[in-house]
Amino acid sequence: MVKRYADMSLAYAVIAMISGIFYREFTKFSHFSGKTSLSLLHTHYFLLGMVFFLLLMLAEKSLSFSGQNTGKILIAYQAGLHITAAGFLMRGLVQVQGITPAKALDASISGIAGTGHILTGVCMILLLLKIRRRAG
Repeated sequence: MVKRYADMSLAYAVIAMISGIFYREFTKFSHFSGKTSLSLLHTHYFLLGMVFFLLLMLAEKSLSFSGQNTGKILIAYQAGLHITAAGFLMRGLVQVQGITPAKALDASISGIAGTGHILTGVCMILLLLKIRRRAG
């Protein structure tokens, strides 16, 4: 599992870099200089992806906390992270293009990001509880 966590951390570092480049180049190409949710993609993938899996790697190495359902929790965690990112991407694209979305679309985008945050948060707590149990 230690190598798996290291591989996931590397993958999320690459995704974070790509999302940062996309944010910078897309806003520059669109002549956009305001605030946009696209900037949140980069930081969320770095922190909730790369850093989180680096910390899991260290915890696994010292505590061997992973068990039967850890893989399922990690799949749900990553799904939540990608759902959150999809919400930020949709919101950011709308912002950069200067589109005023209908109320239903605006609420849907917020709901997507919120659902992803909830899923990620619940899975994070489940993983931290597993680590706490092994820490004794």
